[in-house]
Amino acid sequence: MSAASAARRGRGPDELEIMVFERGCHTSYSACGIPYFIGGHVDALDDLIVRTPAEFRSKQDIDVRTRHEVTEIDLDRRAVRVRDLDSGAERQEGFDQLLIATGAVPRRPRLPGADAEGVHGVQILDDGIAIRRALDEDRPRHAVVVGGGYIGLEMAEALVEAGLEVSLVDGASQPMRTLDPDMGELVADALRGVGVSLYLGERVEAFETSGDRVRAVVTPQRTLDADLVVLGMGVRPNSDLAEAAGIAVGPTGGIITDRRMRTRTEGVWAAGDCVETRHLVSGEPVAIALGTHANKQGRVAGLNLGGGYATFPGVVGTAVSKICHVEVARTGLNEAEAAAARFESLSVVVESTTRAGYYPGTTPMKTKLIVEKRSGRLLGAQIVGEENAAKRIDGLAIALWSQMTVEEMTGLDLGYAPPFSPVWDPVLIAARKAADKVEGHR
Repeated sequence: MSAASAARRGRGPDELEIMVFERGCHTSYSACGIPYFIGGHVDALDDLIVRTPAEFRSKQDIDVRTRHEVTEIDLDRRAVRVRDLDSGAERQEGFDQLLIATGAVPRRPRLPGADAEGVHGVQILDDGIAIRRALDEDRPRHAVVVGGGYIGLEMAEALVEAGLEVSLVDGASQPMRTLDPDMGELVADALRGVGVSLYLGERVEAFETSGDRVRAVVTPQRTLDADLVVLGMGVRPNSDLAEAAGIAVGPTGGIITDRRMRTRTEGVWAAGDCVETRHLVSGEPVAIALGTHANKQGRVAGLNLGGGYATFPGVVGTAVSKICHVEVARTGLNEAEAAAARFESLSVVVESTTRAGYYPGTTPMKTKLIVEKRSGRLLGAQIVGEENAAKRIDGLAIALWSQMTVEEMTGLDLGYAPPFSPVWDPVLIAARKAADKVEGHR
């Protein structure tokens, strides 16, 4: 919908007819808000909806067809096959230009009981509605979250706040694998601190059922009671439709595009979680499913479709999250990713506070920087702390984007007042410590 809106701003309805097919019931909503709707921080579903299909039609002359799924792209005929999910009727719809924005597909385990009632994914707004309804109507007591990524952790928080006993199972040795192990352990401690039982290094083998409902989650080590299961096992680019049509897909599984979001097929564009893009630090193709990237890519595609000119340069993978009182942030490469990209790197970890130590409400935070050993170029950063910690990652992301060295970062003119920061901001302390370490390796 970002692309459709941008294209409409460039060309009016007399010049460009825009038709959108969406297999769900909603358009233009905050998927990132789903855990907060489930946890009760957002009371009304409508608060998550930015614009309805009716508003797109009336205000922008964009013809949105919800509950319509595109099942085939025919490049020879320049048409798509569309199924009306309510009536079952199918038809072909021609196009001059096609934008593919099919998003990502949640990973679901192919295990006994995985499709039982009470086992939920979290991808679209309908998923959030289903979980909220289950909480209100079924009154579950025991919840198991499978997967320790962003969605898994945010859903664990939401379910704790909803009053459930929550267990989290992950095959990895730490939650949030985009962090280094030392920072991930801080997240694990935070989860345990709010009452989440962690079972790390354990893989789910099956889901026990009673009738058609889930009753337990089984690992090699134990059986966990479960009235409700949430799958947070990550996603992959939803590129199957494009690949079946012969549109090029890259090594990450995402659709290949250029900087203007054009695919290698004439007249076909793609944007969002279904595409792969370039990581600006490693230089490698990546598929990172984040709403920030998706909206920017959609806008770029739409501006180009509307007759303008825009490009999407790539990503550094900046992300923030919150697990109850603990804030988590990261950008760029972690230590393992830096090694895989063949950087010789070093790292520093700094303990500081979010405000001046004497100011009421100050809380601890840790900042970690990953730096190229000889040049001192910043490669990545991670933050774990409490209130007012995570958004400091934005300054680090800007430094990363600008290819700054940690020596250059020590001179950054950052804002200071006791309610907001110590006189030496944690970012500056970490940069100074990293610069000293780089100097020691020259």
